Amino acid sequence: MKTMGKKLVLLVEDHQDVASVIFDYFEDSDLEFDYAATGAQGYELASKNQYDCIILDVMLPVMDGFEVCKLLRSQGINTGIIMLTARDTRDDMLSGLTQGADDYVVKPFDLELLEARIHAVIRRTSGQGFSTEYHIGDVCLNQKEQQAYRQSKPLNLTPTCYKILKMLCEKYPETVSREMILRELWPDDPPDQDILRKHIYQLRNQLDKPFDDPVLLTVPKTGYRLNV
Repeated sequence: MKTMGKKLVLLVEDHQDVASVIFDYFEDSDLEFDYAATGAQGYELASKNQYDCIILDVMLPVMDGFEVCKLLRSQGINTGIIMLTARDTRDDMLSGLTQGADDYVVKPFDLELLEARIHAVIRRTSGQGFSTEYHIGDVCLNQKEQQAYRQSKPLNLTPTCYKILKMLCEKYPETVSREMILRELWPDDPPDQDILRKHIYQLRNQLDKPFDDPVLLTVPKTGYRLNV
């Protein structure tokens, strides 16, 4: 059970020494941790409990972090997910984002950086309780539900894709620059453009691909806007 005033984080990590260092560092913080040593345990906990953030190691026994992330997203669980990887490779990063992760941290990592990433993910994926709806063409974004629709069909968006679509709705019909999106989503540690392009690709797969008319327009050398 979550302590009053604290954010609840699920750590899924099979290396006990890494988990112990993380638990020691955050002992007196505003974050409270649950722990799972395997992908299967992590999937079970994340399916049954409501977390503010999930820290998910890539290399886990039996069920790896990519598979856990994919299963959680397929169930509609939109909790922010940070992937931990021991390999600083583009393929690992893109694999995690493709499965629905919101951010990634490379081992060995700085604990202060991990803390900043956790808080950034929680800020951009937590509901704000607004009742405002945006209706732009056949696109609807309901902030109270934290859900987007097109032609009344719910879109299965990751928290980061939802945030990008929200920015596009707020600025419509104006263009939202890539720099603005990066600053809004990753204020503490902006990533390179590859991560943003991957999230835009995921957003298009939900917002445009199943429908006849695309609405997410790329403005060359500038950014993106809704074209309705």
